[in-house]
Amino acid sequence: MTHAFDSAIEVRRTADGVYAAEIHDGWDILGNANGGYVMALVANAMRAECERPDPITITAHYLAPLPPGPVTITAEVVKRGRRFSTVRASLEQGGRTAIVAVAAFGDMADGGSEQRHVDGAPPDLPPFDACPARGSADVPAPFGIVRQLDMRLHPDDAGFARGAPSGRSLVRGWFAFADYRPIDVFGTLLALDAFPPPVLNLPSVNGWVPTIELTVHMRAKPAPGPLRCSFESRIVQGNTCVEDGEAWDSSGVCVAQVRQIGLMPG
Repeated sequence: MTHAFDSAIEVRRTADGVYAAEIHDGWDILGNANGGYVMALVANAMRAECERPDPITITAHYLAPLPPGPVTITAEVVKRGRRFSTVRASLEQGGRTAIVAVAAFGDMADGGSEQRHVDGAPPDLPPFDACPARGSADVPAPFGIVRQLDMRLHPDDAGFARGAPSGRSLVRGWFAFADYRPIDVFGTLLALDAFPPPVLNLPSVNGWVPTIELTVHMRAKPAPGPLRCSFESRIVQGNTCVEDGEAWDSSGVCVAQVRQIGLMPG
């Protein structure tokens, strides 16, 4: 079975370091591709170029919105080390550079998930089925990407969707694919930018929060099952906000940490 996400991040090598791809419809926020989806697409080309399986750390800068349509990804291996390869890439659409990314790729099978010290735990969530689904009547969301996913928000953090924000810049919830695709490292990249921005739970914030820069640190390959995720913006200042988040798998292992800076609505 070919899952929708695998088709949506497919790349095809057309020349040395050059890959053709397509921004698929249905992975968008108000018509423009979700940042986590685009990161996974670019990372797939970077993986093919460096021939190492896992993005250990990846940073993307978002320069322009991306509607559905063909794109070209150029990837270059900057350094091949014994354990990691450093890769840089850019994505262009219609002659315009929309994404610039740098990543270190390795193999998490090489001791990457051994826990040595963990001062933290997965977010405390009600059971999956007890949390309102994103896109349901309780948590409406008129976005294409919501139909591709099965995201369940903590009831305490879903008030923004009903015009009753909690007052705390926090969003917690479960992440899974609607078509039951297993969650791997590339699905995790998507998960870390798929949830509503936590600043929407502040009474003074209205409107979407475009991503300026997104950095993901992968910590382990996810065990089977949905991810438990938590995102918080502790300092909102000027016209930007910084969001920190974590994703934990079904075995209680932290599989990824994320930080992004977003543009606050005017």
